[in-house]
Order: sequence, then structure tokens, then C-alpha cells
Amino acid sequence: MTTPEAKTTPLTELSGPGASRSVPPLTDVSVMIGGQGGDGTLTVSDLLGRYFRKRGLYVYTSRNVLSRIRGGHADASVRASRDPTAAVKPTVDVLVAFDQEAVTIGHTELAPNGYILYDSTAFKSDLPNATGFPFATLVGGVLGQPIFKNTAAYGALSVVFGFDAAETRAVIEERFKRRGGEALEKNLKALEIGRKAALEVPGLADRYSVADGDAHDFIMTTGNQAVALGFVVGGGRFFAGYPITPATEIMEYLQRYLPPLHGVVRQAEDELAAVNMIIGAAYTGARAMTSTSGPGLSLMTEGIGHAGTAELPIVVADCGRVGPSTGQPTRHEQSDLSHLANLGHGEYPRFILAPGTPLDCFEMTVEALNLAERWRVPVILLLDQALCQNTTTSPRFDLSRVAVTRGERVTGEAVAQLQQYKAYRFTDAGPSPYAPPGTPGVWAEITGNEHDEWGHVSVNPVNRVRMMKKRLEKMVKARDELPGARFFGPADAKVGLIGFGSTTGPILEAQRILAARGKATRFLQARTLYPVPTQEIDPFLKSVDVAYVIEHNYTGQLARLLRETMPWHYQKLRSILRYDGSNFRAPQIIAEIPEVA
Repeated sequence: MTTPEAKTTPLTELSGPGASRSVPPLTDVSVMIGGQGGDGTLTVSDLLGRYFRKRGLYVYTSRNVLSRIRGGHADASVRASRDPTAAVKPTVDVLVAFDQEAVTIGHTELAPNGYILYDSTAFKSDLPNATGFPFATLVGGVLGQPIFKNTAAYGALSVVFGFDAAETRAVIEERFKRRGGEALEKNLKALEIGRKAALEVPGLADRYSVADGDAHDFIMTTGNQAVALGFVVGGGRFFAGYPITPATEIMEYLQRYLPPLHGVVRQAEDELAAVNMIIGAAYTGARAMTSTSGPGLSLMTEGIGHAGTAELPIVVADCGRVGPSTGQPTRHEQSDLSHLANLGHGEYPRFILAPGTPLDCFEMTVEALNLAERWRVPVILLLDQALCQNTTTSPRFDLSRVAVTRGERVTGEAVAQLQQYKAYRFTDAGPSPYAPPGTPGVWAEITGNEHDEWGHVSVNPVNRVRMMKKRLEKMVKARDELPGARFFGPADAKVGLIGFGSTTGPILEAQRILAARGKATRFLQARTLYPVPTQEIDPFLKSVDVAYVIEHNYTGQLARLLRETMPWHYQKLRSILRYDGSNFRAPQIIAEIPEVA
């Protein structure tokens, strides 16, 4: 491989590799990019995702990075398909390797006709299905910075897949124009270097072809972005949080978008401060939220219980990761459910909602705000790392459908009609009408101590019983307002599947594969986890012979919760579990179901 001269060939002269070979187009393609942290693997994945989106394909990206700024193995993958997908493809079609470790790890996942492009600056490979390019040397000699090897690799991939040259360039312009003219110019040069190098390799151009899709009116987003936008349009006006993987992006997006709408975002000194800040904001009548992950959730537990007893409406987005303790901060797991279902000491009402897609994240954040204020309880949005941070093709969010519904308020005009105001007045509906501080003519005490209707601290046994019933019965009275499950597959199928969060994508793909084989399954995507929606799950379990609960933890936490709530279905419930830090792939699910495997 020769090093290009300092003057690179303009991209316009490197028009598409041409139709010199007729290659059947792929309708489902996966590219994996691996190297050391700081090599830019996520950048290559993002650039490919942007290109595939332009071609109308459904896109799903995933990441595997260490909890460090630089160094250690990191890889990312991007999948593009004509069919809707939100799961990692079982095999890799093209592997881009910036070091030997990436080949060692990724080679085992390579498809039978898969191919490897690697940076020969760092190592040499004698594999027959591999081509080396000195990416770091090529861009370093021209641009003086080897880091641009990631953009050069994207250029080489554009030749291998026969990408349209103009759209390939447009992706670079869209991605880097905000970083200024110099950054954009260098990345465009790196793109040209990568394309030129690939075009000089006989037989490499147009090695693959990717079919266009019909998903042109879709967006690419993450669960964290969707939660942040849902909070903004759902009337959220105060957010406090502390940085923690994988929840930090929610706060970062809100720091950009909430202040222009007269909202407030505060980075607290720790999670204890964050939860108490949103409790204070909720007391004033503002819609308030925080986001965190396992260790931060532990610190917030007492504050959430305080809000439950004081009947203050807060929303907590829990972005699950591997635990306990620090665990694996950048890895995927769904092991917080038992903690949330038994959150803290004592008993108090709370709702646990589980979005399964970015669209769910957006819509259910709005619902969480509405439910919290309507019922005056804490609402937890339970997400997981894959849902939070992996980029997914999603339908556009329909802002016209957003409805902000508030709980019953006591206005200044209504005060004149009252003989007395009781902040915790017993009502048949459950929640007490609320007068925010500053309402003319109203004074009240709000406390996390056990209290009477006026908010005065009370140890009276009769009052205690009434107050406990007042609070806890909200979970029964609100049942029909909580987000309902979604059902997929024929209603008469006798093999049932139950899942929540990001398992939704792999389960749906497994269903499609089985349906093509003539094997029918019925999938219940649970979107409310607590209180357990027995009115949905009990009929579902009665309709099937066996139900597999698919989740990411060791002890089968959702299955255990279902058995505790509906013990008469104990024998019918079985678990399919994964807890190695990675998300399910469809064949792994199918292999665990003997009735259809």
C-alpha cells in the first residue's frame, strides 16, 4: 500500500466505485468497529448510521466501551435493515479493526462471507479475508494527526459498500460542520484519503451492496434524548442531577434545551442533594425530575420515600447498568427492579414504568409527569443502558398528541369558598387538592413525618391507619391510568413471551424468525411493572401453556415478582436470563425455548 501524496484527489473525482460488478444487495447488514478507547470507534458507527438513515434503512447502533476516558478495548456496531429492527445482528458482515484485539474479539462473530478492514499501521494480519490499510500513517502524513484514521476508515467502507459519493460527503459535512471550518476540512480530506486507498485495492470496490429502504420519515435517537425531550414538552421545568453513566446525557440535553423555555437545570453536588432539590421544586408546584443509575439510586432511596409520604410528585429516571456497587458502569443489565419494587424502608405508593423504545421513552416521560402530579406520588422510569444510549430508528415524536394534565389545584379564587384548607384532606378520589405555597389566603405544613390532614405531625393510631390507606390505595385506584402492555403475535399462540425495556427489540426479532418457520408465539411487552398489572398479565398467562420471562439479571427479578403476585401461575413461568453485560440477540432467545427451537 503506498502513502498518498500531500495533495489528495478531490472527492468529486472519486465518484462511486461504479457498477463494474453485479452484487446482490444486502437487506440486513452489520458493521463492527473495534480498537482502543480514543480510536474513534463510536464516530465510525455514527457516520455509518447517518448514511444508512439517508438511504431509508432502519438503523440500530450499539456500543461496548470501558469506563475510562482513553485506552482499553472499545467497539461499536451498526446494523442497517429494510425491516424494523432494534437489536444487534447475530453476525458481523464487515469488521473494521484498529488493533489486533479487535480482530481477536470480532473475528468470532464474523459471518461466513464476512470481511475485515484493519489498520496495518498498528499490526499485520494474515487472515485470507482481511485487507490492511495504514490508516493512521496515511492521515498522519497529510494532516499531522493520526486520530483522523476513523474518518479515513469510513471512507474506505464507503468504497467497499459502493456508497454514493455525494451522500458520503454530506454525512461528513453534517457531522462536523458545528466544530468549525478546520475540523470539517480535515475530516473531508481524511475521507478522500480513505476512499482513494480503498479504490487502489483490486476487487475491493463494490464488494458489497446495500439495498435502500422505505424508512425515510424516521429519526435516529436514543432513549436518553427521548426522555429529555419528553420532560421539556411535558411541562417539566426543574431538573437536578449528578453525572453518572449511563444517565448523564439526559442532564446534558436538558442543559441545552430547558433554559430557553424558562426551565432550570442544576448539577448537584451528589445524588442526595439532587433528589432533595426536586422535592423542593415539586413542593412549589413545579414539574420536577432527576436521572441516575444504580449507585445514585441507592443514595436517593430515602428522598424518594420522603416524597411518597409527603405526597409530592417527582419523577426519577433510573438508567440501569451492571451492579451492585460500581459494577460495570458502561455495561447493560436490568437488575434494579427488585430494589425499586421494595424501595426503601416502610411502605408508600410509587409507580414503576418501563419504556421499551425511544418513542415509549418520550411518551411515557410525559405520562410520568402527568401521573405524578395527578396522584401525587413518585414515578420511576426504569430504563437500561442499551435503551438509554444505543441509537435507534424511531417514528417521529408527535408533539400534537402531547397532553399536559395536572392534578387538582386549589386556586386563590377557590380559597374564598373554603372554610379551611387541609393539605392532606381525605377524599374519595385519593389525592388531596393542592395549594402551592404562595397561594393567597392559604397556609399549610408539608412533611415526611406521619401527619394528620393539616400536615401536623401525628402518632395517633386511628389517623395512621387512615393515612396509610389513603396513600397506598392510590396504586389500586390509578391502575387503569397506568401505561398498558403491548401485545404482539396471534392471540391463540400457546407459547408466551414476556419482557420489558430494550429486550423488546430482540424478542420481536425472535418472533419474526419463528413465525417464518411456522412457530407461533405471543409477546407481552410490559410497560407498567409496579404495581404489577395483574389485570393484563393474568389473562395472558391463562391463555398460554408456558410463558418465558426474558430479562437481564441473574435471579429472574420480573419472573419472581410475577410469581409473588400471581402464585397460581408459578409452574407456567420460566426464565430466559442474560447477565454478561451484553444485550440479547434473537437466536439466543430462540435456543432457550424448547417448544419452538
